[in-house]
Amino acid sequence: MNLLTQFAPLLLQGLIGAFIVFVLLWALQWIRRDAGWVDVGWTAGVGILGAAAVFQTQGWQPRACLVGTLILIWSIRLVAYIIKDRLCSGEEDSRYQTLRTYFGKKAQLGFFFFFTSQSLLVVLFAIPLLPAINHPTPHWTLFDGLGTLLWLASMGGEWLADWQLTRFRRNPTNRGKVCRQGLWSRSRHPNYFFEWLQWVAYCLIAYNAPAAFLSLLGPIAIYLFLMKLTGIPHVEREALRKRGEAYAAYQREVPIFFPRLFPIPKT
Repeated sequence: MNLLTQFAPLLLQGLIGAFIVFVLLWALQWIRRDAGWVDVGWTAGVGILGAAAVFQTQGWQPRACLVGTLILIWSIRLVAYIIKDRLCSGEEDSRYQTLRTYFGKKAQLGFFFFFTSQSLLVVLFAIPLLPAINHPTPHWTLFDGLGTLLWLASMGGEWLADWQLTRFRRNPTNRGKVCRQGLWSRSRHPNYFFEWLQWVAYCLIAYNAPAAFLSLLGPIAIYLFLMKLTGIPHVEREALRKRGEAYAAYQREVPIFFPRLFPIPKT
């Protein structure tokens, strides 16, 4: 727990700063009637807080800079994707439309608490980065290399999955159909799988570091959020509602998260 004590002031500053930013983003969603800005807030917040931790590390600086760079790249790519493919689409994400309906007349009050509560997520997802950032071993290790390679492969996989889905959706002939192209023939949510795998990479880099167990919080938390809370359950419900039996068949034939190694044989 000495690690958390060391970074406690930074985490507290991050919590306060994130709260202020989320209040501003809440006001922006009120004006634009698009709660998708909350995703920009927590993604950017984790990247900024993770990078800020590099300047307070007592570990080996080159490794800390590597981890800070990786989380910043992740943050910038995801923020750009959210803004371009979601916020610029002109339609609020169906998750937040559902939430807006649920809140009813108290929607803005409900969204205020929803937005500001994301401040805790910014801190939660910054904590798993700290063991790798503060790793004291004064040279590169095998696990640094393995973690970096896994991160690069995961980032490439997530980008490819997003690109394949975007290309599929932009083809008018695919309207109402289920994307089964490329990575989407191996997993129903390959983008989420590779997102999860990136957090596993930080566990490898943190191997043998003090309080390395905290790095496990990343893949555990992201898996639970994706599988049980905000990610996959809603996407699956909406896909069934919109595509019916076509998506039900997709559910029967393709794994939900972990990709199948080989495609379904064609009959």
